[in-house]
Amino acid sequence: MKATRQLHDLGQSLWLDNITRELLDDGGLAHYINEYSVTGLTSNPTIFDKAIGSGHAYDPGIHAKVLAGKSGEALFIELALEDLRRAADLFKPVFDATDHVDGWVSMEVSPLLASDTEGSIKAAKDIHQQARRPNLFVKIPGTPEGVPAIEEAIFAGVPVNVTLLFSCAQYQAAAEAWARGIERRIEAGLSPDVASVASLFVSRWDVAVKDKVPAELHNKLGIAVSRQTYRAYRERLASPRWRKLADAGAHPQRLLWASTGTKDPAAPDTLYVETLAAPDTIDTIPEQTLHAFAEHGKVGGVMAPDGGDAEAQLARFTQAGVDLDALATQLQHEGAAAFVKSWQDLLQNIADRGAALARAG
Repeated sequence: MKATRQLHDLGQSLWLDNITRELLDDGGLAHYINEYSVTGLTSNPTIFDKAIGSGHAYDPGIHAKVLAGKSGEALFIELALEDLRRAADLFKPVFDATDHVDGWVSMEVSPLLASDTEGSIKAAKDIHQQARRPNLFVKIPGTPEGVPAIEEAIFAGVPVNVTLLFSCAQYQAAAEAWARGIERRIEAGLSPDVASVASLFVSRWDVAVKDKVPAELHNKLGIAVSRQTYRAYRERLASPRWRKLADAGAHPQRLLWASTGTKDPAAPDTLYVETLAAPDTIDTIPEQTLHAFAEHGKVGGVMAPDGGDAEAQLARFTQAGVDLDALATQLQHEGAAAFVKSWQDLLQNIADRGAALARAG
């Protein structure tokens, strides 16, 4: 049995952290679904920037939209949703078979809105309406300004993928926002069945401290933070508050591991995927890592519900001089800034392509 199937069978969903038009056109995504047990996917501005800039698959679509008077963000959102609708349709059987727990795709609001609560709420509602697919998450960053937007989007019935979470505290804030949105829906007599996932970024922790801690601590901080957060997640699922929401018909907000490709060439290329095996979670896995894990990955034990040695490991990093809270805030700021740069590059790339195609007739 493939390692990818073993993860699926222990209760973890594997979602592809990529989308390109070629993957849809050549059957690559369908192959991953059938052969590698992939049951969803995520996108972000960096992924789309690489996809659009790497070939000419998007040129006809860009050209047609330019001729129709589209430009900038509106053109990109149309282009991206064309891909995501096709992917959502491929995952629809999974979505239906799992009672809407799995089989999702994700579309990001503009990263320029990371500090704009009201703008994020409006953008989330607009994308949800424009997508016209029940299994599409709108991604909202779990920044301090994004947290109230998450609550309002959930209350409005918009499924939300909370992105750019780096710490247990940031996860808890996102989970609270989701719970408040669901509780408000129940009070208003609305359905509590509004899906959400909370995406914790893993590998960037280890990149950030690689040159600041002893070698024996390399590639261990992201895993320790993940274990700490998994404990908090399991505690929430065991709480009376959650039981009350479940009894009313809500599905849990699932914990998702993001940024699980190994960045250190000296570490195993399947390190994070193997270590983060845990029931009732999702791993969004880069395409290269998916191939590596399918070929030679191994599923050993599953993550301990109590977080195992997470606190002891985190204490070692504190003793080594790492300010974990400050670093979590820094990583969130840097992640938001990186998405802004990708967004700006993406829109410029589309504008340049559109102009060149218009000149060529």
